[in-house]
Amino acid sequence: MTRHHTLGLAVVFGLLAFFTWSSFATDLVLFYEEGCIHCGRVEEDLTELQAEFPELNIEEYEIHAQGSMDLLGPMLSVYEADIGSVPILFIADTAMVNTTFYEPGVDPITMSELGASLRLRQVIEAAIADQSASPWDKLPDQPTQLVVYQQPESGYAESLATLLLDLKARLPLLDVRVLAAGDGDDENLYAGLVRQYDVDRGETALFLGETAVVNTTWHDRGGEERAFDWGTEARDQFVTMAVAEVEAGTGSPLDRLETLDRVTLWAVIAAAALDSINPCDFAVLILLLGTLLVIGRKGKVLLSGIAFSAGIYIAYFVLGFVVYSVLGMTLGTRAFREPFILAVSSVAILVGLWQMKDLLWYGRFLSIEVPERWKPAVKKITSSAVTIPGAFVAGIVDSLFLAPCTSGPYLAILSLLSQTTGRLQGIGLLLIYNLVFIIPLLAISVLVHLGFTTTARAEKWRTARMGKLHFVSGVVMVLIGVAMIIGVEVGYI
Repeated sequence: MTRHHTLGLAVVFGLLAFFTWSSFATDLVLFYEEGCIHCGRVEEDLTELQAEFPELNIEEYEIHAQGSMDLLGPMLSVYEADIGSVPILFIADTAMVNTTFYEPGVDPITMSELGASLRLRQVIEAAIADQSASPWDKLPDQPTQLVVYQQPESGYAESLATLLLDLKARLPLLDVRVLAAGDGDDENLYAGLVRQYDVDRGETALFLGETAVVNTTWHDRGGEERAFDWGTEARDQFVTMAVAEVEAGTGSPLDRLETLDRVTLWAVIAAAALDSINPCDFAVLILLLGTLLVIGRKGKVLLSGIAFSAGIYIAYFVLGFVVYSVLGMTLGTRAFREPFILAVSSVAILVGLWQMKDLLWYGRFLSIEVPERWKPAVKKITSSAVTIPGAFVAGIVDSLFLAPCTSGPYLAILSLLSQTTGRLQGIGLLLIYNLVFIIPLLAISVLVHLGFTTTARAEKWRTARMGKLHFVSGVVMVLIGVAMIIGVEVGYI
């Protein structure tokens, strides 16, 4: 066997040994205090045991280090162990607090230092033999979270501090998230929670499960309200409610907010993508590009198409922002907001179903598109736009004429955004919606410019698929309407 072969086998066996040791490592979590004599003795025992059992992985936390108590509290809770003096350690199903051992189904046993040392060896040997899971695995994957907001000059600061101490003593597993007043991100989260729980802003607020306490009012998500005076009885009621939430495994109030943000983003992108397949805008753009080709200005096709798309983008964004702002200011309380959202959703579903009929009966009855009496004016404006600035203006003006053909999905999305987003987030999503909306217009401009298609073929394709395009638009409307109704019913909107 060559030297290279020997070296290769050594590396392979070394890697196998490393991964085998890693896969069977047994975790022990130790909390200690610098200068503690008892901690020193336990650390000596653990050092000897680790030399004897390399599989033993020891994680040490100085009890006064930042964050250590936040880790110790939940661990004591899941092991059902009482707080005591250090050293405190956890391994497998056993907790050792100083010299007292806690194990499932057995009364706590307090031993002498020698007896504790011998018992610790037995526990570690058994844990390694059983390849026991890490103590961290016993903690819940998603702890119950209380979200707190408080302004610096709040008159409830002292009462809130007392309540938080009561909660920490009773519920070590309860995670407390404090939103900093004045911090941009935290203020946005607070605004989102205010919308979700349908409450007014206050200088002090608590959010947990289905309950919000704002200043001196206890709100249930179902709409019930009662006084909260921050006295002993009120605090006890809140702690009792918190105990039930922790036992039920309730997550964080921010989870629903984050889920809603993701759903809203994808709803905006999906609605805009399907709404962008719009026969009305296609027709106007094709007319514009065809006019430029006829008069011999092929070189301006791409820039004119971009300018036309930019005009539509700006006009739709401005109109959308105005409607979004008005809806956000006027819908107010849930008592008024829910009927409005349900009404808009119902109209969206009805309009969508009506558009879907065009797949089989396009042109019969009434089709939702630019009214016939407006078409000559649209054609005249578009045909006269033979310059780049003219194409931009044509895009703006034609947006107003095309509103009957394009406003359905947009209005539904604007209603959704007005109730689920803050101002900056809403503006960002409006920018995304309108960018996605004009992508097909830009694509047509590029294809005509590069010669991959002609305006005649593009118009033929559009005309031949009018029924299908209306059907797709109708499906979008129905899906948006149904999603908004579900959102209202489950309390997301």
